Amino acid sequence: MNKERFFEWFWLIIKYSFAAGLLALLIRGFLLIPMPVQGSSMEDTVSQGDMVLVERLSSVKRFDVVVFNLPDGSTYVKRVIGLPGESVSYKDDQLYINDKKVAESFLEDNLHSDDESAPYTHDFDFEELMGVKKLGKDSYFVIGDNRRLSKDSRSFGAISEDEILGTAHFVYYPLPHMKFI
Repeated sequence: MNKERFFEWFWLIIKYSFAAGLLALLIRGFLLIPMPVQGSSMEDTVSQGDMVLVERLSSVKRFDVVVFNLPDGSTYVKRVIGLPGESVSYKDDQLYINDKKVAESFLEDNLHSDDESAPYTHDFDFEELMGVKKLGKDSYFVIGDNRRLSKDSRSFGAISEDEILGTAHFVYYPLPHMKFI
């Protein structure tokens, strides 16, 4: 191999490595963000110590698992229950959105393994809890899947769209917990 050909090959590798590194930084910084899960409020969906991939591009839909920051700097992982302009309430472990029953199939595993006689989700009326009849524009009502042990919108109120970092779609670590959310 002559010297000129070696330098061509060498610079090609440098260019490809630089492009791959730049692409990885862009994806990591703006598209898929790794986030650790802290606390047990989302058991059995995600657990303490799980690492989730959060994406920032899609719009938030009901029952998405979102990661958000509150003004005090704390970061939470919760499930979106109420969307802007909606009213949320629970009665006898049944979710009502705008006074219509809505099924929560993602809770089936939690409810089957629950051996307590107390309600899984304590009853509340949105107006009594939040002081308003409906969520405001760009406001979301979030609750943890482990309803009895979750600090969520029932305690700190609705979250704004600006506080949402993104939607969690995949648990990638630890390997035995790997799954799509």
